Amino acid sequence: MTDLMKGKIAAITGAASGIGLECAKTLLAEGAKVVLVDRAKDRLEQLCKELGPNALPLVVDLLNPSDVSGMLPRILDIAGGLDVFHANAGAYIGGPVAEGDPDAWDRMLNLNINAAFRSVHAVLPYMIGKKTGDILFTSSIAGVVPVVWEPIYTASKFAVQAFVHSTRRQVAQYGVRVGAVLPGPVVTALLDDWPKEKMDEALANGSLMQPKEVADAVLFMLTRPRNVTIRDLVILPNSVDL
Repeated sequence: MTDLMKGKIAAITGAASGIGLECAKTLLAEGAKVVLVDRAKDRLEQLCKELGPNALPLVVDLLNPSDVSGMLPRILDIAGGLDVFHANAGAYIGGPVAEGDPDAWDRMLNLNINAAFRSVHAVLPYMIGKKTGDILFTSSIAGVVPVVWEPIYTASKFAVQAFVHSTRRQVAQYGVRVGAVLPGPVVTALLDDWPKEKMDEALANGSLMQPKEVADAVLFMLTRPRNVTIRDLVILPNSVDL
């Protein structure tokens, strides 16, 4: 621990598992206070007990617009401020479009796009008022390389990238940085529908990363000098040919 984030307050959505949880652990280890945002109340409370007093649970249903729009006052109430907002929560759907379920697409698109954008809208005025802050998205390599086996997911991440690039240019004048980490395949619950043999093969040949590797990239982004923005940080397993 080097206290790189000492005195900082971060909020991370989708923080009860996967990349979000690893990012929370990494920032906590570097001295930050972290609000873990998720809908899994019991899981959040247990995690925060294990992670210590600087880990604060906040139960939010990101698919409920009023929950998301009312998030900032609750963050400020339990944490006392906000320096970093990480829009990490997301869902995944792959497969052929012709065989897909548009209702399932709607839920994923609402979470990956609408809820993420709405959550940033909720916290951005506070950071603009402070004239400092970091907005970070968990995007995907699919946001810059159209992936043939996941067209709907790819479309959602292209939307995230467009939002990151344009919003960054709007708010840079206020000292607010906006960026995205774009991982390749990561071992998370998003891959739960992968066949076991495919998962075992991917782990064996090194084509999957661990959430901790993404969390370390996020820490790097957040700890650059304030005059530097890491707008897009792409991280891939060496064996992924994209």
